[in-house]
Amino acid sequence: MEKKYILAIDQGTTSSRAIAFTKDGNAYASSQREFPQIFPQAGWVEHDPIEIWNSVQNVIAGVLIEGKIQPEEIQAIGITNQRETTVIWDRLTGEPVYNAIVWQSKQSSSVADYWKAQGYSKIVKEKTGLPIDSYFSATKIQWLFEQQPELKERAKKGELLFGTIDTWLLWNLTGGQVHMTDLTNASRTMLFNIHDLTWDQELLDLFDIPSSLLPKVGSNTEIFGYTDASDYLFFGQRIPIAGIAGDQQAALIGQGAFQVGMIKNTYGTGAFILMNTGETAISSEHGLITTIAYQIKNQVVYALEGSIFVAGSAIQWLRDGLELIEDAAETKHYCESVKDSENLYVVPAFTGLGAPYWDQEARGAVFGLTRGTNKAHFIRGTVEALAYQTADVVHTMVQEAKVPITLLKADGGASRNDFLMQFQADILQTTVKRPSFLETTALGAAFLAGLATGFWQNFDEIKGMYQKAETFEPQMLQEVSDNLYEGWQEAVEATMKFKHRPINKK
Repeated sequence: MEKKYILAIDQGTTSSRAIAFTKDGNAYASSQREFPQIFPQAGWVEHDPIEIWNSVQNVIAGVLIEGKIQPEEIQAIGITNQRETTVIWDRLTGEPVYNAIVWQSKQSSSVADYWKAQGYSKIVKEKTGLPIDSYFSATKIQWLFEQQPELKERAKKGELLFGTIDTWLLWNLTGGQVHMTDLTNASRTMLFNIHDLTWDQELLDLFDIPSSLLPKVGSNTEIFGYTDASDYLFFGQRIPIAGIAGDQQAALIGQGAFQVGMIKNTYGTGAFILMNTGETAISSEHGLITTIAYQIKNQVVYALEGSIFVAGSAIQWLRDGLELIEDAAETKHYCESVKDSENLYVVPAFTGLGAPYWDQEARGAVFGLTRGTNKAHFIRGTVEALAYQTADVVHTMVQEAKVPITLLKADGGASRNDFLMQFQADILQTTVKRPSFLETTALGAAFLAGLATGFWQNFDEIKGMYQKAETFEPQMLQEVSDNLYEGWQEAVEATMKFKHRPINKK
């Protein structure tokens, strides 16, 4: 029997990963590579797009070598990516004109503030489901055009192309032949009408962004293009790139959250909670995003999303910034070494607060320090912040969708911490399930590519592959949980009263 694999490319905020999946949905071989982060100023986060592309080439080669896979054994490629991150490049040379401006980056805050002050929040939200925020691609494009007006002129002449990271990778994988994205990534640009499923001309005119800059939009399961036959990566093999989805939507699919009301949280660099709302685009009144979950066979499914800017990156901060730990895995030991955090709250608003607050000027704060506070308390307070932030979003989802929560599906690197998963179940007072295979983002991208090419026939076949999950049930009394959460809410309120101020260095 001929061996066949689906290759999933999972391009994240700090690293790229490639995983080859077999017909039974198991990961056969994988490779991962970190790439440098660039911090030009406080609150700014950038990547070198060439470094990203190089890291992707590296992990593809790594999978082929590790698994002893021949290019002709790859039936299709699926791509999933960090969303909103913005790349603009030369149409002819393929050279980026500036670094990739990362979704976390706050350099376009002034642009967002301007459009909010002009009174455009309502129309943008009605069309795109998004608040006006530096998080989204449109503000990043406009900021770059303001900084380098010559780029705006070149864009108007059709000389430049824009893409989120999926588009940048697709362009390079196809040798510069295909400039496309999918609905989920398009819905994160603040330029795409999630109801009409088109780039919105009124918004393009408003932000003065030429339509020639934008990629064509496809569904999530279709053949977007083929790998470049002249590329050494696949030795001339033309492999279909047949599935694309933003990382959080891919994780929703990878978790099998196909029913209305199902919720998943990916504890990655940030934390992203999505609730499947079916064919209804629920407009949030309390700071959630209305977004496209996926489109398969002409059926568009929507989701409510809460975006938490800092989750796993808070653990990285403990490791790299404060040097309190050497490895993220150590946090479990420290958390369990103390009875509680002694009323210590860490609000990791390093780049502002996301849902449901959307306060881009907030900055991180710590409350409740005493002379008795030690390293373990501080680490525990930071880890607990991930659960508190998740609770903020989940409570809001339940309120707006009017669907009670009975289960939270968890994945992502930080979910490996059993203490965090148990504390999450306690604070939510609901069951938390963590799959044995945590790379659900890559699995979702693989499913999409496999569905488009007949590797898997339908959702029913896929549903039988979902892995065993570890279950965490609430163990904390409701009144204790409520009291802890009330303290968190007070800490957030106090954090938002202290606004970020530029440092006068004169």
